[in-house]
Amino acid sequence: MPLSAGVYSTLENLAEIGCNTDFGGGRAKARRPLRRDGVRFKFVAVNGNQAIWGAVKLELRSPQNVNGIAADPQPDWSFDNLLSELDAIDKKLDASIDFPVPLPKRSLASKDSYRGTRGFVMHVPDHEIDYTDDDTEEEADYSTMVSGRRFACDELYMSDDSENEMPLQCHLMDKVGVAEGALHELTHELQLSVSEEVRSKISSLETELVNENEKFASSITKVDRDRELQQERERKFDLQYQRTIAEALDNHLTAVQRDHEHISQQEERRIRDDAAREEAKRKEKAFLEEKMRQEKIKAEEEARLKAEMAERAKAEAAAAERQAAEEAAAKLAAETLRSTAQNAVQDSKKTLGLPSSALDVKKEVQSSARNVIRASENALELEKRRRQIYEELSAKNKDLKVRANQDYHRHGQHIGRQIKTISATVENVRTRAEELVKLINSSGCPESISIQLFAEKIVSNCTNQRSSNAIFATSRVILLVTSKIPLAMDVLIAELNRVCIYTVPKHISYSEDVFKTKDAYFKAIGYEEENGKIESIDDYVERLSCYMKLYGAIVQTEVGGFQNLHGLREGWAWLARFLNSLPANLYTAVALHSFLEMAGFTLYRRYRNQFEKLLHIIARDFLNALKEGGSESWSAKLSKVKMSIRDYIESNQFKKEPKGLQLRGHLESNDFY
Repeated sequence: MPLSAGVYSTLENLAEIGCNTDFGGGRAKARRPLRRDGVRFKFVAVNGNQAIWGAVKLELRSPQNVNGIAADPQPDWSFDNLLSELDAIDKKLDASIDFPVPLPKRSLASKDSYRGTRGFVMHVPDHEIDYTDDDTEEEADYSTMVSGRRFACDELYMSDDSENEMPLQCHLMDKVGVAEGALHELTHELQLSVSEEVRSKISSLETELVNENEKFASSITKVDRDRELQQERERKFDLQYQRTIAEALDNHLTAVQRDHEHISQQEERRIRDDAAREEAKRKEKAFLEEKMRQEKIKAEEEARLKAEMAERAKAEAAAAERQAAEEAAAKLAAETLRSTAQNAVQDSKKTLGLPSSALDVKKEVQSSARNVIRASENALELEKRRRQIYEELSAKNKDLKVRANQDYHRHGQHIGRQIKTISATVENVRTRAEELVKLINSSGCPESISIQLFAEKIVSNCTNQRSSNAIFATSRVILLVTSKIPLAMDVLIAELNRVCIYTVPKHISYSEDVFKTKDAYFKAIGYEEENGKIESIDDYVERLSCYMKLYGAIVQTEVGGFQNLHGLREGWAWLARFLNSLPANLYTAVALHSFLEMAGFTLYRRYRNQFEKLLHIIARDFLNALKEGGSESWSAKLSKVKMSIRDYIESNQFKKEPKGLQLRGHLESNDFY
């Protein structure tokens, strides 16, 4: 039966300190070589056959007394006590050494050198061994006594005496009999069987534990795999669920959008229906309002027509009075000059004996007439020709109205409406011109009446225009209309000459011999009378400026493909006649400044240096001839217009294109009236 682990440990410890062991004395026969940590142990059988378990005598090769500590001479230890004591020693060693260090290995001496000395020898009596083993060959080989391995213990205190001289030997166990040995063997076998059973149980438990661990690991792996599969299935299910939700949401949103579109369509249809009803109501209301407005306008036009007829009668009377005054002044001047000339001729005849000449008398009369009416002969002739055309047209229209017994007031309203809606855009100018041409050529009204109405509406409307944009746009419409109806230009210029003598150009000087009162003089130069009172100087000057701006815009207007019957040539002639014939005063200064504002840029582009020379003459002669005097209001106006003309010349404003000369593609608000 194999020894326990505790016995092996004990034997190793004893062999490490170099002791000899005898099992019961006598020769021992080696049973089986045992190795533990490189040391061979041999169990021997006493009497050559059997190894008897019993009392084992261990002979120590160390002194019996070391440092005052002696071994027990009569040890009475059992095997269990030995094991417990060895375990206690191991525990003490483990407790005392935190980090146990293995014993250093010593180089063993050769076998021959220790042949004379023996290690520990285990003697077991053969009569106490009942042992059978299958390894019979191994027992035969070890039938002789075998020496144990010697271990050097250099650090131990060793006695110098030989082992034979040691008087004291101690035994770990006492010798026992066969019965006790058998009992001990049975006890040992029982212990071994129990230990084996425990080891087998532990081994089985360890095996089961390993199996359980493997099963647990495999179960864990399977659980992880199942969890991953479940997660994958859940992920796929979630993805499918999300896709289903998205499809359902998309279908729902599509349905909601479709419903909203349907509702919005219904709402739009309802709004359109409401708008149509509102539009119908608005149109009906507008129709009623327009009808009422037309009736009101008709009543106002009838009243205005009556007022215009009364004013026209007054104007004709004033014109007749002015003409009579002019004729009287001219006649008086002619008679005075004639008598003076006759006296001079008679004196010259008496003195020099020269014949008289009628041509000289005529020249003297004309030069004297210029003292009241200041104008060039060409200008007066052109004015006379235009006045004749205008008077003939007026007489013809009166006959037509009398014979037709029809009022063309509504036709004049249409013409006036087209003129009032002129704006500074290309499309508007083209449209207004076409409409006016259609109205003038309309079969519902004679052309002569339409031309006269056109000229009168243009002239009367210009006093309401304050911006240069509107005046330039009106001049373009005039050019487009008169290029197709040439008579309209002569009638329009004649109307301008009638309401403003400075468009001729012509000026009437005040003379007490010719004009009985100041009011008669004011009426002669164009002042208007309202409610028996002559208008103020401010109103007259402002109206004079409007007429001159319209005239200046007409002469400078140029449109490709259309001929201006009263263009730049007439404007240049007007400027030359003005500077040659008219005196420098407030009226002529306002007329000159207004004309230059509208026509100066175009005249400069056409005549260049010649126009600059005329401006130099104006700055040198005309402005210096303006003498301030009279009332404070008169002096302030004269100073203002003088400064404006000087600034126009000195700042070269004539080289800059005036605002509104070019038409725009669209209309900006508040640009006209």
